[in-house]
Amino acid sequence: MSLHYKSLIPTRTGFGLGVLEAGKKSDNLIALGSDITTSVGMNYFADAFPQRFISLGIAEQNAAGVAAGLALMRKIPVFSTYAVFSALRTTDQIRVSICYNNLHVIIGGAHAGISVGPDGATHQALEDIAVMRCLPNMMVLSPCDATQAKILTEKAISDCLGPVYIRYGREPVPDFTDEDQLLEIGKAQTMKEGKDATIIATGHMVFPALEAAYALSEKGMDLKVVNIHTIKPIDKQAIIDAAKQTGLIVTIEEHQVTGGLGSAVAETVVQSHPVPVHIIGIPDCFGESGNPEELLDKFGLTSEKLESRILQILNDR
Repeated sequence: MSLHYKSLIPTRTGFGLGVLEAGKKSDNLIALGSDITTSVGMNYFADAFPQRFISLGIAEQNAAGVAAGLALMRKIPVFSTYAVFSALRTTDQIRVSICYNNLHVIIGGAHAGISVGPDGATHQALEDIAVMRCLPNMMVLSPCDATQAKILTEKAISDCLGPVYIRYGREPVPDFTDEDQLLEIGKAQTMKEGKDATIIATGHMVFPALEAAYALSEKGMDLKVVNIHTIKPIDKQAIIDAAKQTGLIVTIEEHQVTGGLGSAVAETVVQSHPVPVHIIGIPDCFGESGNPEELLDKFGLTSEKLESRILQILNDR
């Protein structure tokens, strides 16, 4: 795969367009807003189907309960707001009303990660993967670009049966995957083959991981890169195969190092084919206010910082 990309597009745009396309195909789809419709990408659906869009105000816990009620009435509710609210403030309602009943509710976790920037620690969801993936019946998706966000959102709405959490961001990121890509929920994507080690990344970290891998190839290191767009159910076989093939795994995520992608990968590795696993993410701290690029650099999540960190790991093995 080349590192060319089509344009810079926020994954929230892909999510919003996915909801719109699914809404065109099903009159049962009802979208719920929390006073930040455009900010989370729900404006596309709201503009096209105002009669099926309900703004509930800044009352996220109530929105989760309303979504559960709609699902019990055989509607398909899509509820989206900032991930710190949709995944964390509403955890009790999601657990009891949605997951316990195994209801088909789509939950959008917008503005996830530190790249929200100036909004600061209170609005930077760095724990949402950990919380959502431990809930019974919950599926967790983390698309790597806007194109993938659109495809996965449509699939989540039309093909899944239970609750689905979709994690996405605000800042424009490289949109580099193909519209006709083979994309299956629960199946990882190999973005680059390699034999010396495997980088497993998710969400906005996939493209920087690829950049780092190609940069290291110029230094004689052959790295495999895997995109885990489905955190739960995770593709265990792809992880086991990578462990067997390369003997070393590095995970990268815009999330706490505890409980997220790295933890999910390590759980699989330690039970099936133990190899060293190095987890790169947010080191057990809150985010900060600042320019998104500055924050990614501070926390070591730019392609240059990742290249340096992975090179050190490889040299120390």
